[in-house]
Amino acid sequence: MVIQTGLVRLRVVTYNVHKCRGMDARVSASRVGCVLHEIKADIIALQEVLEHQAETISAELRLPFVLGENRKHRGYSYGNVVLSRFPIRMMRNYDLSVRGREQRGCLRTDLLLEGGLLLHVFNVHLGTALIERRHQGRMLVARELLNDVEIQAPRIVLGDFNEWTRGLATRLLRSHLESADLSRHLRRRRTYPGVIPFLHLDHIYYDPVLHLERLSLHRTRRALLASDHLPLVGDFAWKGASMVER
Repeated sequence: MVIQTGLVRLRVVTYNVHKCRGMDARVSASRVGCVLHEIKADIIALQEVLEHQAETISAELRLPFVLGENRKHRGYSYGNVVLSRFPIRMMRNYDLSVRGREQRGCLRTDLLLEGGLLLHVFNVHLGTALIERRHQGRMLVARELLNDVEIQAPRIVLGDFNEWTRGLATRLLRSHLESADLSRHLRRRRTYPGVIPFLHLDHIYYDPVLHLERLSLHRTRRALLASDHLPLVGDFAWKGASMVER
């Protein structure tokens, strides 16, 4: 994070790591860690992660992590993970599961930035079915989750939304938050699969007090192999923040 008078800059990334199974069928959490090391993000939101893989990635990056368990997979906790350069003040996992579908969740982490500033990060992985996502979109914007009255600090909501059209989940989130517009920052409007993207599944939403300065897909040879998704990276500036450089 870069600190200036009245300005905070931070880099966030969302990345579905597909259980660390690469396009070459090799499973390697260490390789995913190397991809993330290239990005040097302050806040990392991962989806489809097993607990022991999160531990490996955490060790590679020397960053603490929290995992929101959505279910067990071969005896391991499995779900969404957040790694952060900032202290994690609180974490909570919200159940977004719909009956008859795979268990899904939203992992909330409250991060304490320098200067005592608080940032709410919501790491989301929605379902693949249209009706399922409609229910999950309503759950996300409910008063028990994104619109909790106790939430006073800025929010970043990011992850794999499995929504490539402007469905209800997309419309609801855009009515409450700003949406990172791929067409304004990238030559392409799609993010998935990494090799030949033809769908836009990975999204970043944020409160207007945060200014998205740059949006990019981390497209290196290693990243193209490590997962079927590519990391989506957002560089933000928080204007008007009261910060003292240390």
